[in-house]
Parts: sequence; structure tokens; C-alpha cells
Amino acid sequence: MLATLAGIVLFMRLGWWQYTKALQAEAAVELHAQRSQRPSATLDGRLVQAPLAEAARFTVRGRYDAAQQFFIDNRQERGVPGVHVITPLKIDGSDTRLLVNRGWVGWPQGRGVLPQVPVPEGLVQVTGTAQTPSAKRPFLMPDRPEPSSRLWARVDLERYTAGTKQVVQPVVLLQDAGDAADGLVRNWPAPEDRSIKHRGYAWQWFGMAAALLLFHAVAALRGRARRA
Repeated sequence: MLATLAGIVLFMRLGWWQYTKALQAEAAVELHAQRSQRPSATLDGRLVQAPLAEAARFTVRGRYDAAQQFFIDNRQERGVPGVHVITPLKIDGSDTRLLVNRGWVGWPQGRGVLPQVPVPEGLVQVTGTAQTPSAKRPFLMPDRPEPSSRLWARVDLERYTAGTKQVVQPVVLLQDAGDAADGLVRNWPAPEDRSIKHRGYAWQWFGMAAALLLFHAVAALRGRARRA
């Protein structure tokens, strides 16, 4: 009986965990849809709160820091391997930086040579959608030396801040398609709605709890019948 109760509690907790993830996925999709329809707000040097800025649209003025430009590896566009171009922007009137994801570019000379992506000079105005980079490493991702200090596996704000000693906004700006004529591909799909998948997993766990309870009840009745 104790083993059965422990199993039921475990399955119910796992089911509730998956159901909670389904609710979170629904909320993220709805939030992105709502905020993406709003007019862009002006972003200045004051640090924003990442949860409040997530999926919101911003317009910012500043100057790109070409010396600190780097790339995010293993990004594909229509099945073609490439990288995302991340260029820090020194926000006008402040010392705060904002990492701007300017878009995707392929490997024109193969993986052995980093793409040459020109950086606009002077004061620029950039409009895009704020995204909070995940601080979690991919599950079971091995530690591998990067072939270049400018080729990163993911956007890591802590790493960038530690390396540059600069004040950085806690979000990355995904530059709008058509915001600049530089040949980069800016295809930012909406968050995938995984709520159905998580709900399916939840009902599987709940079903296993119910099956375990039913199995225990049947076994108990049979045991009583034998003793009688």
C-alpha cells in the first residue's frame, strides 16, 4: 500500500508539473502575440526589467561597437547552416550597451572562416523585439572549446558583461526585417505553442496514477476473496 501511495503521489506530481508547463507555454505565446502588436517604445540607457520587456517592441538610437561583434553558431535558415550576428550598440546618451541580433548569415567560405559582416558607422536607429536569452545550458551539452573567441554557442549576457566590464541591458533586440539593407536574414518565428504536448504528457502521468490505483484496488479485492 505504501509503495502504491508513493507511486500515485509521484505520478500526480509529474502530471501537475507537465500541466504547469502547458500553462506557461500558453502564457508565453499569448504574451508574445499581445506585445508584438503594440507600437515600439523608446529604449534608453536605463536598465529595463527583463520580464516586463520580454517580447515588447523597442526603438533605440546609438552607435555600434564593431570591435565587440560576435556570432552565434549552429543557426539554420531554410536548412542552410550559418550564424546569427550579434553587435553591441552603445545607447545614445549613456554608457549602457544593448546586444542587437542583426540577423542570420551563412558560411560563404566554409566554417573555417568567419563571415565578414560590415557594421554600420555613426549614429543609427534600430527597431526590434526584445528577447531574454536563456541562462540555461542545453541538456547534456558537452564542454567543447570554441574555434574562435568570436564564435559563441549561445548568447550569454553574463559572459559578455564579465569580458567587457560594460553595463548591458538584460535583453537582446531582434532587429526587424527590413530595418536595414545589409543582406542579413531576419526571420524571427513566434514562440512554438507546446502546450498541447505538455498537456498530453500530463494526462499520461495522471492516467498512470489512476491505473496504479485501479491495479491496487483489484489486487486488494482478489486478496480478500482468497482469504474468504
